[in-house]
Amino acid sequence: MRVLVAPDKFKGSLSAAEVARRLALGLADAGVEGRRLPLADGGDGSVDAAVAAGFSGRSCTVAGALGTPRRAALAVRGDTVVVEVANTCGLATLPGGRPQALDASSLGLGQVIRQALRWDPGQVVLALGGSASTDGGMGLLTAFGFRFLDAAGRVLPPSGRALLDIAAIDTAAAVRLPPVDLLVAGDVTNPLTGFEGAAAVYGPQKGADPAAVCLLDRGLRHLVDMLCRNGFPETHRLAALPGAGSAGGIGFAALLLGARMHSGAEFFLDLLDFDRHCAETDLVVTGEGSLDAQTEHGKLPAVVARRAAPVPVVAVAGRSEVAGNRWGRGGFAGVYALTDYTDRDTAGDPALTAELLVRIGGDIGRALLLERVSSGQLGRSAVTRR
Repeated sequence: MRVLVAPDKFKGSLSAAEVARRLALGLADAGVEGRRLPLADGGDGSVDAAVAAGFSGRSCTVAGALGTPRRAALAVRGDTVVVEVANTCGLATLPGGRPQALDASSLGLGQVIRQALRWDPGQVVLALGGSASTDGGMGLLTAFGFRFLDAAGRVLPPSGRALLDIAAIDTAAAVRLPPVDLLVAGDVTNPLTGFEGAAAVYGPQKGADPAAVCLLDRGLRHLVDMLCRNGFPETHRLAALPGAGSAGGIGFAALLLGARMHSGAEFFLDLLDFDRHCAETDLVVTGEGSLDAQTEHGKLPAVVARRAAPVPVVAVAGRSEVAGNRWGRGGFAGVYALTDYTDRDTAGDPALTAELLVRIGGDIGRALLLERVSSGQLGRSAVTRR
């Protein structure tokens, strides 16, 4: 039997590559060979997934979320470069992991894009998940030579806190992008401002209390107004586009630089050549940290299931809120959850997660050998609740 092991990361626990490795080990224990294809959807872990699929890893020094220099990873293959917020200036780069909703900046992402352009690529892919900032891409634009000035003519360091202090924008030294396809790979559809905007929806996840959310949203509106007054008449239209609010407004700044938006899950499946791998497969094992009511509406496991059909797909998750009678809606022949194997919280326990994934891989392999996929309903018969 030919099995393709193609999961996303288990956020906060294991990378997609490590999830795939552990599941494949369990399959091997059951006598089933599993080929590994770690996936991503444009969130954190996208560079790692690209490298695992054959891209070459590169690194450069950039500013972390609060400006501290750090090494950031890129992935390069042919004329395509993949960069991500998470490993440049994302939440993971905050000292001690403490959110700094007002002071975090997207400067590091702009710097890593500038580095990527040195390879003269045809396409630069921006994976925006895991961001720490809500600066409307002020930091990214600063890296491209935009100078944001206060009322006294002083240059403002980019951050959400600084947005309301912008009195003028100097673009005399702004860098012109060479001909390149700048692509934002993600599935966030929020506009930049308002009740569905970057500050209101995602600010609290980055440590913003209600007062900070209001300040940030006002700042983002002010940024749009100031850009409009300083030579960018399309900013109000761009700010209202789906995805402009992604990554605290980095999506908006990327649109201003000429980027286009694309479904993250679909794009990375194409980039990692999923269809070719799937064509030689009897079963696909996918998964991510959590399956819930939104899974069937475009999250990576459901996209994998749709693209794999008619090949059956089994999903593995840290936890699952998808009832058995709804597996088919997500395209799944079966669902395995770590919570079926332990009463302990696995979210912050990589060792336990890894151990249980090996067990689940073994259970899938044994079920596969027993059922030979004939029933189209793999999984639950082999799961034992601890």
